[in-house]
Amino acid sequence: QVQLVESGGGLVQAGGSLRLSCAASGRAFSTYNMGWFRQAPGKEREFVARIWWSGEYTYYADSVKGRFTISRDNAKNTMYLQMNSLSPEDTAVYYCAASPGRYSSGPQEYNYWGQGTQVTVSS
Repeated sequence: QVQLVESGGGLVQAGGSLRLSCAASGRAFSTYNMGWFRQAPGKEREFVARIWWSGEYTYYADSVKGRFTISRDNAKNTMYLQMNSLSPEDTAVYYCAASPGRYSSGPQEYNYWGQGTQVTVSS
């Protein structure tokens, strides 16, 4: 089992940047495939990015490709999401999640979730 805590959210102007962190505690963080998801008011939770357990592979939603970068440091039990060129459409609560099994974009594959961190982008 793993516990996840996100941080780094906040208010930023359009065009700005933020770096989210997801700190994990518990066993075997390095064995989990990890993902970032987000949920805007009135919308369903959507996939943002995912990263292979070793960090070797990454995958992004089309809406963030080229602007966001997912990474992880298994020695620090931490995953990151560097977000650049932010727009108001990126405003949402961002969640990190851990999957002990499949490397997937589907939220149903992720067993463990953080509490979320709010990102607000003003125009």
